[in-house]
Amino acid sequence: MRFGLMFSHQVPPGSGRSWHQPYRDMLDCLPRAEELGYSSCLQVSHHVQRDGLCPSPLVAMAAAAAVTRTMRIGTGILLVPLYAPLKLAEDVAVLDALSNGRFTFGVAPGYVSEEFAAHNVPRPERTRRFWEAIDLMQKAWTEESFGFEGEFYRVAEGSFVNPKPIQQPHPPIWYGLSGPKSLAEAARRHGVLYPSPRHGMVELKEHLAIYRAACADAGWTPTELPLGREVFVAETQAKAEELGVTEFINWMHLPGLEAGAALRSVELFAQEVMPAFGVAA
Repeated sequence: MRFGLMFSHQVPPGSGRSWHQPYRDMLDCLPRAEELGYSSCLQVSHHVQRDGLCPSPLVAMAAAAAVTRTMRIGTGILLVPLYAPLKLAEDVAVLDALSNGRFTFGVAPGYVSEEFAAHNVPRPERTRRFWEAIDLMQKAWTEESFGFEGEFYRVAEGSFVNPKPIQQPHPPIWYGLSGPKSLAEAARRHGVLYPSPRHGMVELKEHLAIYRAACADAGWTPTELPLGREVFVAETQAKAEELGVTEFINWMHLPGLEAGAALRSVELFAQEVMPAFGVAA
């Protein structure tokens, strides 16, 4: 069992906190968390949010890469249809280089109407744009030079994306999906499922049943099942692993929480809970 941390960098209205403080809190926390045995750091992302929930997860994770040495860093989740996919492929490759091959690319098509309206992207197109962008990026990472002709995106033949990612053929892709067709497509692509924290246990079991059946049809057995929660604690390891979870991503830096209290929570969880799962603080 592995344990990670999740950050959102929200500032509740009226809290009196500065916009930059949650980012500073993350950078102060991560070296200590790495010492305590946490294995990953993921960045939540949404756009045009009143409380400042992080709209630039790749930038935040570049900073995280600079203050860590062994932790997996990643997006959890980046909303792909709101980005230009060629530029996104370049940025991901550079971030994988900056982190020395520690980046995990968590992606989703998104669902919040206001985000699509603000970015002038038609919401009904989001799923088609999502899969097309994934195809474009994988082609960019794995071919010396390439071209692309799709419904939404075009890249001239003979184009290059360099540097290539350190991880081959490309950084791991985690899919934040819940629709049956999307779950089946992720399985067909041998993609790891990263269930959204907004889904309860009943929904999670339904989604996992669809995903695992599709994985079986594709002749593939996933080796990871990360799960993000505000904090998840179970009485026994067997109960905690009921869903087959391999990594818990704990959201401890909650909106408005003072940095010292959040760091103490990180320390206590590492000292009191993680050893029961074989992780020494």
